Amino acid sequence: MTFDVYCHSRCTTCKKALKWLDDRGISYNLKDIAADHPDEETLRRFRDRSGLPLKRFFNTSGVKYRENGLSAKLPGMSEAEQFALLASDGMLVKRPLLVGRDFVLVGFKESEWTEKLSGVPGK
Repeated sequence: MTFDVYCHSRCTTCKKALKWLDDRGISYNLKDIAADHPDEETLRRFRDRSGLPLKRFFNTSGVKYRENGLSAKLPGMSEAEQFALLASDGMLVKRPLLVGRDFVLVGFKESEWTEKLSGVPGK
């Protein structure tokens, strides 16, 4: 099984997550979240598979999030507006995103990744 992993090349958390996958011999397709970011329909599927609230998909520590004052704006936005905003710029999306056939993990929490990928055979 191969996973899609959306990352940003300068993100230290992404580097840590990729090393974690490499150390376990887990296959993945690397996607640059800035250049190849998910569209609105894909983000909707990711949110559904993750079981998380939409706000968890925002990169709240990112420069663009802060520059645009999104912490104040998001509560007044509809879900459709939030999806459109996320789809407009991959740098607004929390990373890494690990996409499996029936799940999506947002951010890198080693315990979550270990639990979800414990039965995945290495290379």
